[in-house]
Amino acid sequence: MLCTLHSIPNSAVQEGGIAPTPSGFIHSLEEQFSALSVPKLNDPIIQFSSTSLTEAPGPVHALGEPLVLKNKAPRWHEQLQCWCLNFRGRVTVASVKNFQLVAAVDPSHQGPLPEQDPVILQFGKIGKDIFTMDYRYPLSAFQAFAVCLSSFVTKPACE
Repeated sequence: MLCTLHSIPNSAVQEGGIAPTPSGFIHSLEEQFSALSVPKLNDPIIQFSSTSLTEAPGPVHALGEPLVLKNKAPRWHEQLQCWCLNFRGRVTVASVKNFQLVAAVDPSHQGPLPEQDPVILQFGKIGKDIFTMDYRYPLSAFQAFAVCLSSFVTKPACE
């Protein structure tokens, strides 16, 4: 899984980094919605302007590089003879839907070892049709839930 969050700068996961608050988005979003043309009642054709968050003026554009999250690489477990992720007891059922996301960093930056990357979002199965989600800064609950929900669309149910 690869998740790009344009509303959070990549620097937010670094030491002392900060993520913008929702009030910082209001001005930019108003500009985005004002760019949409509103059709009149009798107009036969509906047209919308094509703008994206990367082209947006204001705070969203000024954030810099977006935060990119990627799957944490599993480690080989000698006793079980399989690839495993350490969910620290929070996930109890093996599933193709289980995942952990860490910040994708440029290899040229000096940082923690890949095994020690802080998990920003983890999602996993704990029972029949019961899942758990753990997230941390800089994600909001809404963003974390949206990413987890999207995993149901993109992964086959082969259990």
